[in-house]
Amino acid sequence: MIYALIALIPIFTVFLLLIGLRWPANRAMPVAYIVTVLIALVLWQVPWNWVAAATVQGGVIALEILYIVFGAILLLNTLQASGAIPAIRQSLTSITADRRIQAMIIAWLFGSFIEGASGFGTPAVICVPLLVAIGFPALAAVMMALIIQSTPSTFGAVGTPIVIGIRAGLGGVAAFEENLVQFGGSVDGFLQQVGVEAAIIHTLVGILIPLILSITLTSFFGDEKSWRTGLGAWKFALFAGLAFTVPYLLTAIFIGPEFPTLVGGLLGLGITVFVARQGWFTPAEVWDFPPRDQWDEFWDLSRNAAAEPPQALMNPVLAWLPYGLVGIFLVLSRIVPPLKAGLQAWHPSWSNLFGTSLTVSTQPLYLPPTILLFVAGITYFLHRMEWPKFQQAVRSTVPILLNVALALGSAVLLARVFINSGTNTQGIDSMPLQLAAGLAVLVGNSWPLFAPVVGLIGAFVAGSVTVSNMMFSLFQFGMAEKLNLSAPLILALQCVGASAGNVICVPNIVAAAATVGLLGLEGVLIRWLLAPALYYIGFAGLVGLLLSQWKS
Repeated sequence: MIYALIALIPIFTVFLLLIGLRWPANRAMPVAYIVTVLIALVLWQVPWNWVAAATVQGGVIALEILYIVFGAILLLNTLQASGAIPAIRQSLTSITADRRIQAMIIAWLFGSFIEGASGFGTPAVICVPLLVAIGFPALAAVMMALIIQSTPSTFGAVGTPIVIGIRAGLGGVAAFEENLVQFGGSVDGFLQQVGVEAAIIHTLVGILIPLILSITLTSFFGDEKSWRTGLGAWKFALFAGLAFTVPYLLTAIFIGPEFPTLVGGLLGLGITVFVARQGWFTPAEVWDFPPRDQWDEFWDLSRNAAAEPPQALMNPVLAWLPYGLVGIFLVLSRIVPPLKAGLQAWHPSWSNLFGTSLTVSTQPLYLPPTILLFVAGITYFLHRMEWPKFQQAVRSTVPILLNVALALGSAVLLARVFINSGTNTQGIDSMPLQLAAGLAVLVGNSWPLFAPVVGLIGAFVAGSVTVSNMMFSLFQFGMAEKLNLSAPLILALQCVGASAGNVICVPNIVAAAATVGLLGLEGVLIRWLLAPALYYIGFAGLVGLLLSQWKS
Protein backbone atom coordinates (compact mmCIF):
# COMPACT_ATOMS: atom_id res chain seq x y z
CA MET A 1 0.00 0.00 0.00
CA ILE A 2 2.92 2.34 0.69
CA TYR A 3 3.94 2.19 -2.98
CA ALA A 4 0.40 3.08 -4.04
CA LEU A 5 0.60 6.22 -1.90
CA ILE A 6 4.02 7.11 -3.30
CA ALA A 7 2.69 6.59 -6.83
CA LEU A 8 0.10 9.28 -6.09
CA ILE A 9 2.81 11.90 -5.60
CA PRO A 10 3.25 12.82 -9.31
CA ILE A 11 -0.51 13.26 -9.72
CA PHE A 12 -0.78 15.14 -6.42
CA THR A 13 2.07 17.40 -7.54
CA VAL A 14 0.24 18.29 -10.75
CA PHE A 15 -2.95 19.14 -8.85
CA LEU A 16 -1.09 21.05 -6.14
CA LEU A 17 0.85 23.23 -8.56
CA LEU A 18 -1.88 23.79 -11.16
CA ILE A 19 -4.93 24.06 -8.91
CA GLY A 20 -3.62 24.79 -5.42
CA LEU A 21 -0.79 27.21 -6.24
CA ARG A 22 -2.26 28.19 -9.64
CA TRP A 23 1.03 27.90 -11.46
CA PRO A 24 0.86 28.00 -15.27
CA ALA A 25 1.48 24.64 -16.90
CA ASN A 26 4.79 25.77 -18.38
CA ARG A 27 6.11 26.04 -14.79
CA ALA A 28 4.14 23.27 -13.10
CA MET A 29 4.67 20.42 -15.56
CA PRO A 30 8.50 20.58 -15.69
CA VAL A 31 8.56 20.46 -11.87
CA ALA A 32 6.11 17.52 -11.84
CA TYR A 33 8.25 15.73 -14.43
CA ILE A 34 11.39 16.16 -12.28
CA VAL A 35 9.49 14.85 -9.22
CA THR A 36 8.39 11.79 -11.22
CA VAL A 37 11.93 11.12 -12.46
CA LEU A 38 13.32 11.33 -8.91
CA ILE A 39 10.70 8.89 -7.61
CA ALA A 40 11.43 6.52 -10.51
CA LEU A 41 15.20 6.63 -9.97
CA VAL A 42 15.39 6.70 -6.17
CA LEU A 43 12.32 4.87 -4.84
CA TRP A 44 11.35 2.59 -7.75
CA GLN A 45 15.02 2.18 -8.68
CA VAL A 46 14.31 2.31 -12.40
CA PRO A 47 17.64 2.18 -14.29
CA TRP A 48 18.68 5.55 -15.70
CA ASN A 49 18.69 4.23 -19.27
CA TRP A 50 14.99 3.31 -18.94
CA VAL A 51 14.16 6.79 -17.67
CA ALA A 52 16.14 8.29 -20.56
CA ALA A 53 14.43 6.01 -23.09
CA ALA A 54 10.98 6.82 -21.70
CA THR A 55 11.84 10.52 -21.92
CA VAL A 56 12.86 10.22 -25.57
CA GLN A 57 9.70 8.25 -26.28
CA GLY A 58 7.68 11.03 -24.66
CA GLY A 59 9.51 13.64 -26.69
CA VAL A 60 8.45 12.03 -29.96
CA ILE A 61 4.82 11.78 -28.78
CA ALA A 62 4.93 15.45 -27.73
CA LEU A 63 6.16 16.42 -31.21
CA GLU A 64 3.22 14.52 -32.71
CA ILE A 65 0.79 16.48 -30.51
CA LEU A 66 2.47 19.77 -31.40
CA TYR A 67 2.10 18.79 -35.06
CA ILE A 68 -1.65 18.36 -34.48
CA VAL A 69 -1.87 21.79 -32.83
CA PHE A 70 0.11 23.34 -35.70
CA GLY A 71 -2.24 21.87 -38.32
CA ALA A 72 -5.39 23.05 -36.54
CA ILE A 73 -4.10 26.59 -35.95
CA LEU A 74 -2.79 26.93 -39.49
CA LEU A 75 -6.15 25.91 -40.95
CA LEU A 76 -7.94 28.45 -38.74
CA ASN A 77 -5.46 31.21 -39.62
CA THR A 78 -5.86 30.37 -43.30
CA LEU A 79 -9.65 30.65 -43.05
CA GLN A 80 -9.34 33.95 -41.21
CA ALA A 81 -6.98 35.32 -43.85
CA SER A 82 -9.19 34.15 -46.71
CA GLY A 83 -12.32 35.81 -45.30
CA ALA A 84 -14.15 32.52 -44.67
CA ILE A 85 -14.67 32.99 -40.92
CA PRO A 86 -17.30 35.78 -41.18
CA ALA A 87 -19.29 33.62 -43.60
CA ILE A 88 -19.02 30.61 -41.27
CA ARG A 89 -20.15 32.77 -38.36
CA GLN A 90 -23.08 34.12 -40.36
CA SER A 91 -24.18 30.65 -41.47
CA LEU A 92 -24.15 29.34 -37.90
CA THR A 93 -26.07 32.28 -36.49
CA SER A 94 -28.62 31.81 -39.28
CA ILE A 95 -29.32 28.34 -37.84
CA THR A 96 -29.63 29.73 -34.32
CA ALA A 97 -28.28 32.72 -32.44
CA ASP A 98 -28.56 30.82 -29.15
CA ARG A 99 -25.04 30.13 -27.89
CA ARG A 100 -26.17 27.06 -25.94
CA ILE A 101 -27.39 25.38 -29.10
CA GLN A 102 -24.35 26.49 -31.10
CA ALA A 103 -22.15 24.75 -28.52
CA MET A 104 -24.17 21.55 -28.86
CA ILE A 105 -23.94 21.58 -32.65
CA ILE A 106 -20.23 22.43 -32.95
CA ALA A 107 -18.69 20.82 -29.85
CA TRP A 108 -21.01 17.89 -29.12
CA LEU A 109 -21.90 16.78 -32.65
CA PHE A 110 -19.28 18.11 -35.06
CA GLY A 111 -16.61 17.44 -32.43
CA SER A 112 -17.84 13.88 -31.97
CA PHE A 113 -17.72 13.28 -35.71
CA ILE A 114 -14.09 14.48 -35.83
CA GLU A 115 -13.30 12.30 -32.78
CA GLY A 116 -14.75 9.28 -34.57
CA ALA A 117 -12.57 9.93 -37.59
CA SER A 118 -9.25 10.86 -36.00
CA GLY A 119 -9.31 11.03 -32.19
CA PHE A 120 -6.16 11.86 -30.21
CA GLY A 121 -7.25 15.38 -29.21
CA THR A 122 -8.11 16.52 -32.74
CA PRO A 123 -11.74 17.55 -31.97
CA ALA A 124 -10.67 20.09 -29.38
CA VAL A 125 -8.01 21.73 -31.52
CA ILE A 126 -10.48 22.01 -34.42
CA CYS A 127 -13.62 23.02 -32.51
CA VAL A 128 -12.05 25.51 -30.08
CA PRO A 129 -10.86 27.94 -32.79
CA LEU A 130 -14.18 27.55 -34.62
CA LEU A 131 -16.18 28.45 -31.49
CA VAL A 132 -13.95 31.45 -30.82
CA ALA A 133 -14.34 32.54 -34.43
CA ILE A 134 -18.13 32.77 -34.03
CA GLY A 135 -17.88 34.81 -30.84
CA PHE A 136 -17.30 32.46 -27.88
CA PRO A 137 -14.86 33.53 -25.15
CA ALA A 138 -11.71 31.43 -25.50
CA LEU A 139 -12.15 29.91 -22.03
CA ALA A 140 -15.74 28.90 -22.82
CA ALA A 141 -14.70 27.38 -26.14
CA VAL A 142 -11.99 25.27 -24.51
CA MET A 143 -14.38 24.03 -21.82
CA MET A 144 -17.04 23.07 -24.37
CA ALA A 145 -14.58 21.13 -26.52
CA LEU A 146 -13.08 19.27 -23.55
CA ILE A 147 -16.36 18.36 -21.81
CA ILE A 148 -17.54 16.47 -24.88
CA GLN A 149 -14.31 14.42 -24.99
CA SER A 150 -16.01 11.89 -22.70
CA THR A 151 -18.77 10.06 -24.58
CA PRO A 152 -17.22 9.84 -28.07
CA SER A 153 -13.67 8.94 -27.06
CA THR A 154 -14.11 5.21 -26.39
CA PHE A 155 -14.80 4.71 -30.10
CA GLY A 156 -12.53 7.49 -31.35
CA ALA A 157 -10.14 7.13 -34.28
CA VAL A 158 -12.29 4.37 -35.79
CA GLY A 159 -12.41 2.34 -32.57
CA THR A 160 -8.70 2.49 -31.73
CA PRO A 161 -9.09 2.51 -27.89
CA ILE A 162 -10.89 -0.85 -28.01
CA VAL A 163 -9.62 -2.49 -31.20
CA ILE A 164 -5.97 -1.68 -30.44
CA GLY A 165 -5.90 -0.56 -26.80
CA ILE A 166 -7.67 -3.50 -25.16
CA ARG A 167 -6.37 -6.05 -27.67
CA ALA A 168 -2.78 -4.99 -26.93
CA GLY A 169 -3.42 -4.92 -23.19
CA LEU A 170 -4.73 -8.50 -23.13
CA GLY A 171 -2.80 -10.12 -25.97
CA GLY A 172 -1.16 -13.45 -25.14
CA VAL A 173 -2.71 -13.78 -21.67
CA ALA A 174 -3.71 -17.42 -21.10
CA ALA A 175 -6.62 -16.65 -18.76
CA PHE A 176 -8.04 -14.21 -21.30
CA GLU A 177 -7.78 -16.71 -24.14
CA GLU A 178 -9.59 -19.32 -22.04
CA ASN A 179 -12.36 -16.78 -21.41
CA LEU A 180 -12.92 -16.44 -25.16
CA VAL A 181 -14.80 -19.75 -25.37
CA GLN A 182 -18.07 -18.03 -24.48
CA PHE A 183 -17.44 -15.57 -27.34
CA GLY A 184 -16.94 -18.26 -29.97
CA GLY A 185 -13.19 -18.33 -29.38
CA SER A 186 -12.89 -14.96 -31.07
CA VAL A 187 -11.04 -11.92 -29.75
CA ASP A 188 -13.20 -9.82 -32.08
CA GLY A 189 -16.34 -11.25 -30.47
CA PHE A 190 -15.03 -10.35 -27.03
CA LEU A 191 -14.13 -6.81 -28.13
CA GLN A 192 -17.55 -6.45 -29.74
CA GLN A 193 -19.18 -7.26 -26.39
CA VAL A 194 -16.92 -4.79 -24.58
CA GLY A 195 -17.96 -2.17 -27.13
CA VAL A 196 -21.66 -2.89 -26.70
CA GLU A 197 -21.49 -2.65 -22.91
CA ALA A 198 -19.39 0.51 -23.09
CA ALA A 199 -21.91 2.03 -25.51
CA ILE A 200 -24.80 1.18 -23.18
CA ILE A 201 -23.07 2.89 -20.25
CA HIS A 202 -22.02 5.88 -22.37
CA THR A 203 -25.57 6.25 -23.70
CA LEU A 204 -27.09 6.36 -20.22
CA VAL A 205 -24.46 8.78 -18.92
CA GLY A 206 -23.69 10.79 -22.05
CA ILE A 207 -27.22 11.73 -22.96
CA LEU A 208 -26.93 14.57 -20.43
CA ILE A 209 -23.65 15.99 -21.78
CA PRO A 210 -25.38 18.58 -24.03
CA LEU A 211 -27.35 19.77 -21.00
CA ILE A 212 -24.10 20.00 -19.02
CA LEU A 213 -22.65 22.12 -21.83
CA SER A 214 -25.62 24.46 -21.58
CA ILE A 215 -25.47 24.72 -17.78
CA THR A 216 -21.70 25.26 -17.85
CA LEU A 217 -22.03 28.12 -20.34
CA THR A 218 -24.67 30.01 -18.38
CA SER A 219 -23.14 29.30 -14.95
CA PHE A 220 -19.66 30.59 -15.81
CA PHE A 221 -20.16 32.94 -18.75
CA GLY A 222 -23.62 34.48 -18.43
CA ASP A 223 -24.70 37.87 -17.12
CA GLU A 224 -26.39 36.29 -14.12
CA LYS A 225 -24.09 33.26 -13.91
CA SER A 226 -27.16 31.08 -13.36
CA TRP A 227 -27.39 27.34 -13.95
CA ARG A 228 -31.17 27.71 -14.28
CA THR A 229 -30.68 29.60 -17.53
CA GLY A 230 -28.80 26.59 -18.84
CA LEU A 231 -31.69 24.33 -17.89
CA GLY A 232 -33.89 26.47 -20.13
CA ALA A 233 -32.49 24.59 -23.13
CA TRP A 234 -33.27 21.15 -21.65
CA LYS A 235 -35.60 20.01 -24.45
CA PHE A 236 -33.11 20.68 -27.21
CA ALA A 237 -30.24 19.36 -25.08
CA LEU A 238 -31.95 16.02 -24.50
CA PHE A 239 -32.83 15.82 -28.19
CA ALA A 240 -29.20 16.51 -29.14
CA GLY A 241 -28.12 13.85 -26.64
CA LEU A 242 -30.45 11.28 -28.18
CA ALA A 243 -29.58 12.30 -31.75
CA PHE A 244 -26.00 11.21 -31.08
CA THR A 245 -26.35 8.35 -28.59
CA VAL A 246 -29.13 6.37 -30.31
CA PRO A 247 -27.27 5.79 -33.62
CA TYR A 248 -24.06 5.46 -31.57
CA LEU A 249 -25.54 2.60 -29.51
CA LEU A 250 -27.18 0.88 -32.49
CA THR A 251 -23.92 1.00 -34.43
CA ALA A 252 -22.04 -0.58 -31.52
CA ILE A 253 -24.60 -3.38 -31.29
CA PHE A 254 -25.05 -4.19 -34.98
CA ILE A 255 -21.75 -3.16 -36.62
CA GLY A 256 -18.92 -3.10 -34.08
CA PRO A 257 -16.57 -0.84 -32.14
CA GLU A 258 -15.03 0.94 -35.13
CA PHE A 259 -17.87 3.26 -36.13
CA PRO A 260 -20.25 4.24 -33.25
CA THR A 261 -18.78 7.71 -32.74
CA LEU A 262 -18.36 8.39 -36.45
CA VAL A 263 -21.94 7.38 -37.30
CA GLY A 264 -23.45 8.98 -34.20
CA GLY A 265 -21.66 12.27 -34.86
CA LEU A 266 -22.53 12.41 -38.56
CA LEU A 267 -26.20 11.42 -38.24
CA GLY A 268 -26.68 13.44 -35.07
CA LEU A 269 -25.18 16.54 -36.68
CA GLY A 270 -27.48 16.36 -39.70
CA ILE A 271 -30.60 15.68 -37.63
CA THR A 272 -29.86 18.34 -35.02
CA VAL A 273 -29.05 21.09 -37.55
CA PHE A 274 -32.34 20.36 -39.34
CA VAL A 275 -34.32 20.48 -36.08
CA ALA A 276 -32.59 23.69 -34.99
CA ARG A 277 -33.43 25.34 -38.33
CA GLN A 278 -37.09 24.46 -37.81
CA GLY A 279 -37.00 25.92 -34.31
CA TRP A 280 -38.20 22.66 -32.76
CA PHE A 281 -37.41 22.15 -29.05
CA THR A 282 -35.47 25.44 -28.99
CA PRO A 283 -35.85 27.77 -25.96
CA ALA A 284 -38.26 30.68 -26.27
CA GLU A 285 -35.55 33.13 -25.21
CA VAL A 286 -32.27 33.28 -27.11
CA TRP A 287 -29.23 33.29 -24.79
CA ASP A 288 -26.00 35.09 -25.58
CA PHE A 289 -22.82 36.11 -23.80
CA PRO A 290 -22.66 39.60 -22.31
CA PRO A 291 -21.08 42.31 -24.50
CA ARG A 292 -17.37 41.77 -25.04
CA ASP A 293 -16.38 44.80 -22.96
CA GLN A 294 -18.09 43.16 -19.95
CA TRP A 295 -16.19 39.87 -20.19
CA ASP A 296 -13.94 38.91 -17.31
CA GLU A 297 -10.34 39.52 -18.30
CA PHE A 298 -9.30 35.86 -18.15
CA TRP A 299 -12.14 34.68 -20.40
CA ASP A 300 -10.11 35.60 -23.46
CA LEU A 301 -6.47 36.46 -22.81
CA SER A 302 -5.75 36.85 -26.51
CA ARG A 303 -8.19 39.74 -26.75
CA ASN A 304 -8.77 38.85 -30.36
CA ALA A 305 -12.11 40.43 -31.01
CA ALA A 306 -14.19 38.73 -33.63
CA ALA A 307 -13.56 40.31 -37.00
CA GLU A 308 -16.31 42.40 -38.50
CA PRO A 309 -17.88 40.85 -41.59
CA PRO A 310 -16.72 42.33 -44.87
CA GLN A 311 -19.12 44.09 -47.22
CA ALA A 312 -19.61 40.92 -49.27
CA LEU A 313 -19.61 37.61 -47.41
CA MET A 314 -18.07 34.56 -49.01
CA ASN A 315 -20.48 31.89 -50.19
CA PRO A 316 -21.17 29.81 -47.04
CA VAL A 317 -20.72 26.50 -48.88
CA LEU A 318 -17.30 27.64 -50.08
CA ALA A 319 -16.44 28.91 -46.59
CA TRP A 320 -17.40 25.61 -44.92
CA LEU A 321 -15.85 23.44 -47.64
CA PRO A 322 -12.40 23.18 -45.95
CA TYR A 323 -13.96 21.74 -42.78
CA GLY A 324 -16.05 19.39 -44.91
CA LEU A 325 -12.91 18.27 -46.72
CA VAL A 326 -11.18 17.66 -43.38
CA GLY A 327 -13.99 15.33 -42.33
CA ILE A 328 -14.10 13.53 -45.68
CA PHE A 329 -10.34 13.06 -45.97
CA LEU A 330 -10.00 11.92 -42.35
CA VAL A 331 -12.65 9.26 -42.87
CA LEU A 332 -11.20 8.12 -46.19
CA SER A 333 -7.70 7.92 -44.73
CA ARG A 334 -8.98 5.54 -42.04
CA ILE A 335 -11.33 3.28 -43.99
CA VAL A 336 -9.90 3.06 -47.55
CA PRO A 337 -7.16 0.39 -47.32
CA PRO A 338 -4.89 1.59 -50.18
CA LEU A 339 -4.94 5.19 -48.96
CA LYS A 340 -4.42 4.11 -45.37
CA ALA A 341 -1.51 1.87 -46.34
CA GLY A 342 0.07 4.65 -48.39
CA LEU A 343 -0.08 7.14 -45.52
CA GLN A 344 1.31 4.54 -43.11
CA ALA A 345 4.12 3.47 -45.46
CA TRP A 346 6.63 5.92 -44.00
CA HIS A 347 7.05 4.98 -40.37
CA PRO A 348 10.48 5.85 -38.97
CA SER A 349 11.27 3.92 -35.80
CA TRP A 350 14.11 3.48 -33.34
CA SER A 351 14.38 0.20 -31.43
CA ASN A 352 16.15 -0.66 -28.17
CA LEU A 353 16.62 2.92 -27.02
CA PHE A 354 19.67 3.20 -24.73
CA GLY A 355 19.84 -0.58 -24.51
CA THR A 356 16.23 -1.01 -23.34
CA SER A 357 13.35 -2.79 -25.04
CA LEU A 358 11.56 0.52 -25.60
CA THR A 359 10.85 1.53 -29.17
CA VAL A 360 9.97 4.90 -30.65
CA SER A 361 7.99 5.00 -33.86
CA THR A 362 5.84 7.49 -35.67
CA GLN A 363 3.70 7.72 -38.80
CA PRO A 364 3.87 11.42 -39.72
CA LEU A 365 1.77 11.20 -42.89
CA TYR A 366 -0.99 9.22 -41.13
CA LEU A 367 -1.36 11.74 -38.31
CA PRO A 368 -4.50 13.96 -38.57
CA PRO A 369 -2.56 17.23 -39.07
CA THR A 370 -1.28 16.00 -42.43
CA ILE A 371 -4.89 16.22 -43.59
CA LEU A 372 -5.26 19.65 -41.97
CA LEU A 373 -2.14 20.97 -43.72
CA PHE A 374 -3.28 19.48 -47.02
CA VAL A 375 -6.67 21.17 -46.69
CA ALA A 376 -5.02 24.47 -45.73
CA GLY A 377 -3.07 24.25 -48.99
CA ILE A 378 -6.23 23.46 -50.95
CA THR A 379 -7.96 26.41 -49.28
CA TYR A 380 -5.32 28.75 -50.70
CA PHE A 381 -6.58 27.85 -54.18
CA LEU A 382 -10.28 27.37 -53.35
CA HIS A 383 -10.56 30.80 -51.74
CA ARG A 384 -8.22 32.44 -54.27
CA MET A 385 -6.00 33.83 -51.54
CA GLU A 386 -3.16 36.24 -52.03
CA TRP A 387 0.25 34.68 -51.33
CA PRO A 388 1.31 37.26 -48.67
CA LYS A 389 -1.86 36.53 -46.67
CA PHE A 390 -1.17 32.81 -46.72
CA GLN A 391 2.43 33.42 -45.67
CA GLN A 392 1.22 35.52 -42.76
CA ALA A 393 -1.15 32.70 -41.72
CA VAL A 394 1.83 30.34 -41.54
CA ARG A 395 4.08 32.81 -39.71
CA SER A 396 1.47 33.64 -37.07
CA THR A 397 1.08 29.94 -36.22
CA VAL A 398 4.67 29.29 -35.11
CA PRO A 399 4.82 31.53 -31.97
CA ILE A 400 1.85 29.71 -30.43
CA LEU A 401 3.68 26.39 -30.72
CA LEU A 402 6.78 27.82 -29.05
CA ASN A 403 4.68 29.11 -26.14
CA VAL A 404 3.07 25.73 -25.48
CA ALA A 405 5.97 23.37 -26.20
CA LEU A 406 7.47 23.30 -22.68
CA ALA A 407 4.18 22.61 -20.87
CA LEU A 408 2.98 20.03 -23.36
CA GLY A 409 6.35 18.32 -23.66
CA SER A 410 6.84 18.04 -19.89
CA ALA A 411 3.35 16.58 -19.42
CA VAL A 412 4.00 13.84 -21.97
CA LEU A 413 7.50 13.10 -20.62
CA LEU A 414 6.03 12.72 -17.12
CA ALA A 415 3.45 10.27 -18.47
CA ARG A 416 6.01 8.06 -20.20
CA VAL A 417 8.32 7.84 -17.17
CA PHE A 418 5.30 7.12 -14.94
CA ILE A 419 4.05 4.37 -17.26
CA ASN A 420 7.46 2.75 -17.88
CA SER A 421 8.43 2.51 -14.21
CA GLY A 422 7.65 -1.22 -14.18
CA THR A 423 11.22 -2.15 -15.12
CA ASN A 424 13.10 -1.70 -11.86
CA THR A 425 15.48 -3.44 -9.48
CA GLN A 426 12.86 -3.42 -6.71
CA GLY A 427 10.78 -6.05 -8.48
CA ILE A 428 7.56 -4.03 -8.08
CA ASP A 429 4.85 -3.08 -10.52
CA SER A 430 4.81 0.24 -12.35
CA MET A 431 3.38 3.32 -10.63
CA PRO A 432 -0.02 3.16 -12.39
CA LEU A 433 -0.44 -0.53 -11.53
CA GLN A 434 0.52 0.15 -7.90
CA LEU A 435 -2.13 2.87 -7.79
CA ALA A 436 -4.77 0.56 -9.22
CA ALA A 437 -3.84 -2.26 -6.83
CA GLY A 438 -4.06 0.09 -3.85
CA LEU A 439 -7.54 1.17 -4.91
CA ALA A 440 -8.60 -2.47 -5.33
CA VAL A 441 -7.55 -3.26 -1.75
CA LEU A 442 -9.69 -0.39 -0.46
CA VAL A 443 -12.93 -1.11 -2.35
CA GLY A 444 -13.05 -4.93 -2.70
CA ASN A 445 -16.38 -6.25 -4.02
CA SER A 446 -17.61 -2.78 -4.93
CA TRP A 447 -15.15 -2.81 -7.80
CA PRO A 448 -17.65 -1.99 -10.62
CA LEU A 449 -18.34 1.31 -8.86
CA PHE A 450 -14.64 2.22 -8.85
CA ALA A 451 -13.38 0.56 -12.05
CA PRO A 452 -13.89 3.81 -14.04
CA VAL A 453 -11.56 5.62 -11.61
CA VAL A 454 -8.65 3.46 -12.79
CA GLY A 455 -9.41 4.31 -16.41
CA LEU A 456 -9.60 8.00 -15.54
CA ILE A 457 -6.22 7.91 -13.78
CA GLY A 458 -4.66 6.25 -16.81
CA ALA A 459 -6.02 8.81 -19.27
CA PHE A 460 -5.23 11.75 -16.97
CA VAL A 461 -1.60 10.66 -16.79
CA ALA A 462 -1.14 9.36 -20.34
CA GLY A 463 -3.38 11.81 -22.18
CA SER A 464 -4.92 8.95 -24.17
CA VAL A 465 -7.83 6.52 -23.81
CA THR A 466 -5.93 3.98 -25.91
CA VAL A 467 -2.84 4.10 -23.68
CA SER A 468 -4.97 3.91 -20.53
CA ASN A 469 -6.61 0.76 -21.93
CA MET A 470 -3.22 -0.73 -22.79
CA MET A 471 -1.99 -0.04 -19.25
CA PHE A 472 -4.95 -1.31 -17.28
CA SER A 473 -6.88 -3.86 -19.38
CA LEU A 474 -4.99 -6.82 -17.90
CA PHE A 475 -5.42 -5.46 -14.38
CA GLN A 476 -9.16 -4.90 -14.92
CA PHE A 477 -9.53 -8.37 -16.44
CA GLY A 478 -7.77 -9.86 -13.40
CA MET A 479 -10.14 -8.02 -11.04
CA ALA A 480 -13.13 -9.38 -12.96
CA GLU A 481 -11.79 -12.94 -12.71
CA LYS A 482 -10.92 -12.57 -9.02
CA LEU A 483 -14.37 -11.20 -8.08
CA ASN A 484 -16.29 -13.43 -10.53
CA LEU A 485 -17.62 -10.43 -12.45
CA SER A 486 -18.31 -10.02 -16.16
CA ALA A 487 -14.98 -9.28 -17.86
CA PRO A 488 -16.55 -7.35 -20.78
CA LEU A 489 -18.45 -5.17 -18.31
CA ILE A 490 -15.39 -4.32 -16.22
CA LEU A 491 -13.35 -3.56 -19.33
CA ALA A 492 -16.22 -1.42 -20.61
CA LEU A 493 -16.07 0.55 -17.35
CA GLN A 494 -12.31 0.93 -17.89
CA CYS A 495 -13.01 2.45 -21.31
CA VAL A 496 -15.70 4.78 -19.97
CA GLY A 497 -13.47 5.97 -17.13
CA ALA A 498 -10.58 6.58 -19.52
CA SER A 499 -12.87 8.64 -21.72
CA ALA A 500 -13.83 10.77 -18.72
CA GLY A 501 -10.13 11.22 -17.97
CA ASN A 502 -9.75 12.79 -21.40
CA VAL A 503 -11.75 15.77 -20.11
CA ILE A 504 -9.12 16.78 -17.54
CA CYS A 505 -5.82 15.42 -18.86
CA VAL A 506 -3.14 18.09 -19.04
CA PRO A 507 -1.89 17.43 -22.62
CA ASN A 508 -5.43 17.82 -24.00
CA ILE A 509 -6.03 21.00 -22.00
CA VAL A 510 -2.72 22.57 -23.02
CA ALA A 511 -3.20 21.69 -26.69
CA ALA A 512 -6.79 22.96 -26.84
CA ALA A 513 -5.99 26.19 -25.02
CA ALA A 514 -2.95 26.82 -27.20
CA THR A 515 -5.06 27.03 -30.36
CA VAL A 516 -6.59 30.29 -29.10
CA GLY A 517 -3.62 31.65 -27.16
CA LEU A 518 -5.15 30.84 -23.76
CA LEU A 519 -1.99 30.02 -21.81
CA GLY A 520 -1.47 29.92 -18.04
CA LEU A 521 -5.04 28.98 -17.07
CA GLU A 522 -4.62 25.20 -17.06
CA GLY A 523 -5.30 25.01 -13.31
CA VAL A 524 -8.53 26.99 -13.68
CA LEU A 525 -9.64 24.70 -16.48
CA ILE A 526 -8.92 21.51 -14.51
CA ARG A 527 -10.76 22.91 -11.49
CA TRP A 528 -13.83 23.83 -13.55
CA LEU A 529 -13.77 20.60 -15.57
CA LEU A 530 -13.52 18.31 -12.55
CA ALA A 531 -17.29 18.39 -11.97
CA PRO A 532 -18.24 17.01 -15.43
CA ALA A 533 -15.48 14.37 -15.19
CA LEU A 534 -16.55 13.27 -11.70
CA TYR A 535 -20.21 13.20 -12.79
CA TYR A 536 -19.21 10.91 -15.63
CA ILE A 537 -17.24 8.34 -13.63
CA GLY A 538 -19.70 8.51 -10.71
CA PHE A 539 -22.78 7.87 -12.83
CA ALA A 540 -20.91 5.26 -14.92
CA GLY A 541 -19.81 3.47 -11.75
CA LEU A 542 -23.38 3.32 -10.46
CA VAL A 543 -24.60 1.96 -13.79
CA GLY A 544 -21.77 -0.59 -13.76
CA LEU A 545 -22.64 -1.68 -10.22
CA LEU A 546 -26.30 -2.17 -11.17
CA LEU A 547 -25.39 -4.08 -14.34
CA SER A 548 -22.98 -6.34 -12.44
CA GLN A 549 -25.67 -7.20 -9.89
CA TRP A 550 -28.18 -7.83 -12.67
CA LYS A 551 -25.72 -10.16 -14.45
CA SER A 552 -24.82 -12.12 -11.30
